[in-house]
Amino acid sequence: MRIAAACVALALGGMTSIAGVAMAQTKSQPKPKAQPLTLSGCVVRSETVPTQYTLEDKKAGSIYRLTGVDFRDYIGKPVVVVGAGTKKLTITGGLTPTPNVAAQAGAMDPSRAAVEAQTTPASNANALPPEFRVKSIRPAEGACPE
Repeated sequence: MRIAAACVALALGGMTSIAGVAMAQTKSQPKPKAQPLTLSGCVVRSETVPTQYTLEDKKAGSIYRLTGVDFRDYIGKPVVVVGAGTKKLTITGGLTPTPNVAAQAGAMDPSRAAVEAQTTPASNANALPPEFRVKSIRPAEGACPE
């Protein structure tokens, strides 16, 4: 009987300490909100997709695909945009050399194969620039190159 009472007391004491540890672990710090990014550059309409716009940030040396706001009034004008980039994984690839050159294997002159490999477009030439979700846009000073 004494052993059973001791086990119950130990179990109850252990449960309160476990509950205390569990409650301490659930009171975590809230994650800080990500600061919005500010980019400046010129808005350009895509040549292939008329509803797609890009912005080239001269300071960062990057091109971004803009989404979230109507950019028609800002085409060809310098702007400052505030927003956030997306963190989507993109995988690009291709065959090097081209499938035509690879299929010929050893039947092709090696110098011609080298020229073909150098003159074909890069495999990630069709890759889209990273997306930038715009929250606000305002005109900036200066001019865009033509």
